[in-house]
Amino acid sequence: EPPRLNDEDKEMTATSGRKKKPALAAFIPAVLFVVIAVFLGLGLTKDPSRLPSTLIDREMPQFELTPIEPGAPVLTNADLIGRISLVNVFGSWCQSCLIEHPVFMRLARENIIPIYGVDWRDTPEDGKAWLDRHGNPFTRVGVDGDSRLAIDLGVTGAPETFVVDANGRIRYKYIGPVTETVWAEIFEPLIAELEAETR
Repeated sequence: EPPRLNDEDKEMTATSGRKKKPALAAFIPAVLFVVIAVFLGLGLTKDPSRLPSTLIDREMPQFELTPIEPGAPVLTNADLIGRISLVNVFGSWCQSCLIEHPVFMRLARENIIPIYGVDWRDTPEDGKAWLDRHGNPFTRVGVDGDSRLAIDLGVTGAPETFVVDANGRIRYKYIGPVTETVWAEIFEPLIAELEAETR
């Protein structure tokens, strides 16, 4: 016959049983913390400049932008047909645009690729003054003061640069300034690949 527990033993057994539950519950916040930390860690490893775009491999949206300079031709999506080109979203108010501007000036000087400028949330006067001051690398520039094209393109800020193939399809979207390193490591190989497709 098993030994009988007296009242004191029963109380100790009940107390130890009750203590086990809180001990397990103490691990729940730690487990949640680990799960959250893993997800945050994965998020930090992703390059924000390479955010996916639903427009990749789709045709450039239909648009017609007022020229930044009076009397100049309007900028439309038809201008992007026939040759691989860049579409750069910039603004006179954009400090980061000054970082990439020398790169675009060099590309224009060396006739590497046509660059079309979208002067976003700006006035033609301010945009033109900014280009007069820093140089104009663009084949053509249109003003998107009301953000219609920017919304269609899913623009979240300036600068943003789109690579458009000879058929007028968006093939790549880059968020942030295009530095010489970015150009050499990302844009040059991609453009070479697109050129090979057209041969």
